[in-house]
Parts: sequence; C-alpha cells; structure tokens
Amino acid sequence: MNEIKQSVQKYYSEVLQSSSDLKTNACCAAGEPASWMKALISNISDSVLDRFYGCGFPVSEAVEGCTVVDLGCGSGRDVYIYSQLVGEQGKVYGVDMTKEQLDVARSVQEEQRKIFGYKSSNVEFFESYIENLSGLKLDGKADLVVSNCVVNLSPDKKKVLEGVAQILKEGGEFYFSDVFCDRRLSDELRSNEMLYGECLGGALYVNDFISLAKAAGFKDPRLVSESPIELDDEVKELTGMANFVSRTYRLFKISDLEDNCEDYGQTVEYSGSIKHFPHIFKLDDHHFFETGRPERVCGNTADMILQSRFSRYFKVTGNKDHHFGEFSCGDTMAAEQYRNPDEGTSCC
Repeated sequence: MNEIKQSVQKYYSEVLQSSSDLKTNACCAAGEPASWMKALISNISDSVLDRFYGCGFPVSEAVEGCTVVDLGCGSGRDVYIYSQLVGEQGKVYGVDMTKEQLDVARSVQEEQRKIFGYKSSNVEFFESYIENLSGLKLDGKADLVVSNCVVNLSPDKKKVLEGVAQILKEGGEFYFSDVFCDRRLSDELRSNEMLYGECLGGALYVNDFISLAKAAGFKDPRLVSESPIELDDEVKELTGMANFVSRTYRLFKISDLEDNCEDYGQTVEYSGSIKHFPHIFKLDDHHFFETGRPERVCGNTADMILQSRFSRYFKVTGNKDHHFGEFSCGDTMAAEQYRNPDEGTSCC
C-alpha cells in the first residue's frame, strides 16, 4: 500500500505539472459546469485552476453555514468553490497528501479571502492521507464530505469510507465523483503507475463499491450522474475490454435507512427555495422534484430529505406507521419529464 501512495504522490507532484499533462480524460470527464458554478469558478485563481484534476462536479446543494471536508483537495479548486457557498459562517477543510499541491492552495488563501469579501478565511488545509482523518478532530461534526476523483487513488478504499462515516454527523452526506469500472482489474493493471496516476488503475468496480459503502454504514447509495471516459489507443491496448465511467454518488449517513425501498404512502413536495435551484431539485438520477409538485417516494427517500439538511426545503406528508409493501422506485414524474435524455436511471 505504501508503494501505491508513493507512486501517486510522485505522479501528482512531479509528473503532472498541469491538467494538460494528463494522458486520458478520466480526470476531466464531466463536461461543462452549470452557469452558476462557472461564476464561482471565475473567482478562483488561475494557479489553482491550472493544477485541477477532477472527474466531476461534486458540488452539493444547500450548504450555507455548513462544515465541509474535501478529500484529496489538490490545489484547492473545490475548496474555494465551497468557501463561497458555505459563506463566512461556514468552514471548509481541504485534505491532501501532496505538499506541492497544498502549497498552491495555501499560496492564494489570503487572495481568495479578499476576493470573497470575508473578514477571515473560512478554509483550512491539512497534509494527510485521506485514509486518516483523525487530525481534523471532526468526529460526528461534518455536514458534508466531498471528493473529486481521488477515492480511486487510495489503496484502502474501505478505510476511506469508514473514515468518512466517522466524521459525518447523523444525516450528513458524502457527495463524491470518481472513476468506476465494469469489472475488477488485474493486479498487473492495478500496479501500472501511469494507469493508477490517471485514475484508471484504482478505479472502483461498481458492485464492490456498493458493498463497501453499505458495510461502512451508507445503506442506500444513490447514483446522481455519470459520464463516459475516453481512452486513447495506447491505454485501450492495456485495459482491453474494461469500460470506465465517471460517476457522482450521494451517500447519506442515516441509521434509519432500510436495505430495500419500502412503501409507507409518503409524498414529498419541494418548496423551490434552495439557492440556484428555484424550479427543480435533483436528489439522484431518478428522483427529480419540481417546485410545488408532490411526488410519491419510498421510505428511504423520505428519510434522506427529512433527516438531512434538505428537510427545511421540503414538505413531507406521511410517516412510517403503515407499511404497504415494496416500493417500485422508478422515475418521479418530474424525472420522466425533465431528465436529459443522455442521463441513465437506476433502481434505489
């Protein structure tokens, strides 16, 4: 495991000097950010943006005043996005093992504070492996943990997920983007330095990830979105028929979640009051909620709203006093109507 960590550390401190040095789009596979997110990114120093390596936009909603932890923050792009979103009363912690990346993030901290108009900086950076979060002293205190194409780089993903669960408060969320594969890769591919550094060698096999997440206490992982990853001929020659995608997941730490989707006759209605989302809120790839439109949901979906920071933005009707059997957890009406045709669907 130490050899893998040293290899990744070397790749991101010596081999990669900017995102243009990447050999695949695995770390840049998510397409364009939303317009409101572009406005936030435009406030961030070019020296940070030039060294950004990510495969998605794990920027969750309704985080004003929250405590957020970014695992594998690199040069700090997502930290500084969240710094603006949580506001001066919130706090954002960035964790990374690469000193060179953290040096960039810290070098602009005062500049970013001034741009954001804060009296004092609301960000803090820690040099540490993401498998060890004890130095944060946040057990049971974090509202949100995020990560952008970094969990795949860890040789001990089980420990990462357990550590995230440890620092999240009840009702907290792990919202992350990463590279996933449709099969388990051979030891030879997983030990290839270039493939590992490019976020492919350590890609999570989807079913293994689901099992690990549930074992760590995240009982009902929700897929939010996915994007294809393009490989050049040299990489394809190595990886063969393995298919890679960038996926974004929500994992809620809620003890009441059940193993299956159950029907309790509940409905939820979105108020439209989350900033940047006045008309529709997307919980996952098949739960879209249009403002003012009640939707039937399973007990787990109701709990994800009722027992998280999203509760103030929804009206939930019904409770778990009466069970009506299994819930067929397909698209909400709003998802059927408004989903981008390129987006997929999944069961809960």
